[in-house]
Amino acid sequence: MPEKPFRLEERLTAWHIGIAVGSLFLGSWFGPLQVLEHAGFDFYSKLAPGIKSYYQGLSLHGVLNALVWTTFFITGFLTFATVHSLKTKLRYRWVNILGLILMVAGLIMAAVPLLLNEATVLFTFYPPLKANPFFYIGLTLVVVGSWVEGFGLYFTLGAWRKAHPSARTPFIAFGSVLTMVMWQIASLGIAAEMLFLLIPWSLGLTAGTDPLLARTLFWFTGHPIVYFWLLPAYISWYGMLPAQAGGKVFSDPLARLAFWLFLVLSIPVGFHHQFTDPGIATGWKAFHTILTYGVTFPSLLTAFTVIASLELGGRARGGKGLFGWIRKLPWGDPSFSAQAFAIIVFAFGGIGGLINASYNMNLVVHNTLWIVGHFHLTLATTVTLSFIGITYWLIPRLTGRELWSTRAANVQVWLWLVAMVPFSASHHMLGIRFGVPRRTMLGAAPYLSPEWNPMLLLAAAGGILLWASVILYVVIVLGTVFASRKVAQPVEMPVAEALRDSQETPAWLDAWKPWLFVTIVLIFLSYGMPLVDLIRNAHLSSPGFSVW
Repeated sequence: MPEKPFRLEERLTAWHIGIAVGSLFLGSWFGPLQVLEHAGFDFYSKLAPGIKSYYQGLSLHGVLNALVWTTFFITGFLTFATVHSLKTKLRYRWVNILGLILMVAGLIMAAVPLLLNEATVLFTFYPPLKANPFFYIGLTLVVVGSWVEGFGLYFTLGAWRKAHPSARTPFIAFGSVLTMVMWQIASLGIAAEMLFLLIPWSLGLTAGTDPLLARTLFWFTGHPIVYFWLLPAYISWYGMLPAQAGGKVFSDPLARLAFWLFLVLSIPVGFHHQFTDPGIATGWKAFHTILTYGVTFPSLLTAFTVIASLELGGRARGGKGLFGWIRKLPWGDPSFSAQAFAIIVFAFGGIGGLINASYNMNLVVHNTLWIVGHFHLTLATTVTLSFIGITYWLIPRLTGRELWSTRAANVQVWLWLVAMVPFSASHHMLGIRFGVPRRTMLGAAPYLSPEWNPMLLLAAAGGILLWASVILYVVIVLGTVFASRKVAQPVEMPVAEALRDSQETPAWLDAWKPWLFVTIVLIFLSYGMPLVDLIRNAHLSSPGFSVW
């Protein structure tokens, strides 16, 4: 048989997806152990031998699931999406190979101290909690590797633009490259924190560190990373899911406008995570709050445009009446249903995000289990369930084999949704009604109240079911790779046509320089003076602590 034109690109994607799924599997093991501990059942010593504490397990859970699963999946998916959307190979393949090597080397380097209990600093790694320097260096290499892969996509798009100077960039490639641009700008904060504060401090080159400056640099990246997670899902929702539903993209211009607004507005919003931090003027916190509410606009654009696109598909399938089109959507396709459920949950996660951004409400909920519930609606469902849905067509494409079991995949998707409802609802209630703290080994807490027990048991039940859903997902992936029949016809990437020809999209929605200029100006306006003040008054005097 002739060699596939994108064979190397697809192998790169397969390596990314394989590492991502493995990280999800390993990290998820600690999820049920945590919620069971909260409910009074401490199984760490029996089911996680070698793990020294609850907090070590919590660090592993956060790093593997929030950082590794997402970053590896996204870089692999965006590579696949870009080359297939542009119908061209990577311009310099060695660049993306080098990026993957750096990411894997960084993952191994960070994993060792995590497993040795020398990086029990949770996935936010706030100083003055201190980790082994290899943890910080390893995470830095993962980020740098993702940057390198991003440059590989830029070179590829640049070569395509030279060959097609008057054509509109295909939306899927446009969204993929924009996601990488946003990520490279946003991750400058965490890169600066690592290079100038945490790595020298952990190596003993400085006597201490400045926790406030470190936290500020972290949240320069910490909130935009949410959109690094979300935008690949949006690429699928906008550009692929309508094709799976039998419809078309309702509006190519609205889709591009939403992505540009996410680039402009998603980065200068970090101070709403630091409402109670001293040393940051109230006016700057208020400015970031306004910008945080501004991100709601592209989110609403996304909801409207994606749902309108799905309605076109439902009506093309024969749906009648106001809501009859919903029943006609391909709910039996697990790739579609996973992403459709993610869209539904996205609405509730967005509402919770507005509450988190409100100063008064934030003071009530920020350090409580409410945030855990919110985080699992956004990252653990909107993002993760979308990525799972994508893999249900992507892995058959990469392997040339049928999905191992469509029925099992549908059970897995429904199990995730059913489990997330009690899990997230109980965490929200425990946080806002009782003020139950997060990041805490509640089973050992002297202030544990009997009033919390019913909700903690409900959360534990949801957590166990979520873990079962992850196990089933991994079984389906492995079954597809190793035990499934070969497909009769190659599985193609679903690409939705626009209702109107995308070449009619205004040129200013396909021009990079004005949007990048506005993005940089807004970042300087929102972060320039506060960072100058924090750096000028920095005191590298806080010693490091290893509590667990």
